[in-house]
Amino acid sequence: MKTSSLRSRAILLCSVIIVFNSLITTNVLGWQDKSKKPTFPEAEIKAVKALEAATDVSAKFVAAEVFVKKYPASKLRPQLVQYMANQVFGLTDPNQKLAMGQKYIALFPEPADAKFVQPALIDSYIKLGRFDEAFDTGASYLANDAEEVEVRVLLALSGADLVRKQNVKHMKVSGEYGAKAIELIEADKKPTTMDNDTWVKEKTLLPILYQQMAIISLVAQNPSEAEVKLEKAAKLNPADPFNYALLGGITNNDYQTMAVSVRGMPDSKSKQDLLARANQTLDKVITQYARAAALAEGKPQYKPLYDQVMQDLTAYYKYRHNNSVEGLQKYIDGYKTP
Repeated sequence: MKTSSLRSRAILLCSVIIVFNSLITTNVLGWQDKSKKPTFPEAEIKAVKALEAATDVSAKFVAAEVFVKKYPASKLRPQLVQYMANQVFGLTDPNQKLAMGQKYIALFPEPADAKFVQPALIDSYIKLGRFDEAFDTGASYLANDAEEVEVRVLLALSGADLVRKQNVKHMKVSGEYGAKAIELIEADKKPTTMDNDTWVKEKTLLPILYQQMAIISLVAQNPSEAEVKLEKAAKLNPADPFNYALLGGITNNDYQTMAVSVRGMPDSKSKQDLLARANQTLDKVITQYARAAALAEGKPQYKPLYDQVMQDLTAYYKYRHNNSVEGLQKYIDGYKTP
């Protein structure tokens, strides 16, 4: 997921580099004439040029630390802050990104400055499996930002992944982040700091968000809520077999409950009525599993899902068709995308 790379901030900060470069070359010198804009001391300009010329991020941070200590009141500081934040975002190794991010915060501890690199820290913590730190940093970062989407999506999906691995420590807050992200995306509330292309890509995550939040609802013992979310996910992305497999699982649980009740009832009209309802529910399970099988069949990435679904689908189809699988493949094929 690109979300973990948090492209919008990298793109935004790349524009800062352009501004920063112009300040230390053309504009800085040009501001001394007709524009009457403030000038920068020549010593500061040289220091900034030396920083930019440094060959790696560590060297740039050494130069930045020297600059900040030597020129604490420099008017170039805002540009320097964002330039160095961009250096952090440009790193791909999570260990290095985390180390440089922490160095950045030590150098620029003011909350407004530190916030620039917190998404990079959250991303690194997640990639390194340090989820407690990721969620702690995320809570701080999101506390006063009602429009932020990318970090909410990142934490929501990471939390759902943990839930699937039976780690429910962050389940509640992950669900909250996911719900808020869905709300913002559906309302088309693009954050002011995000470019249009990134926002379009962010909106494509809506079906997977619904799906993963449904998994959280299932683990939280709320199948009705999960069903609503999965139906929305399936509508948004009808090509994803997982949605229909999960919907079939929810319906199957309803069927199993009815089946147990039917077996425990004496012969009566009530039993026959409940049996009819159970069979209708089972037919719905068959339909949902058939749709999942149709979308998964022949695709290596979905083979485990296909095998699992086909096991129950075959048994249920035989039960409803006089112990025969005749017509099953044709039924599945009917749900394949043309």
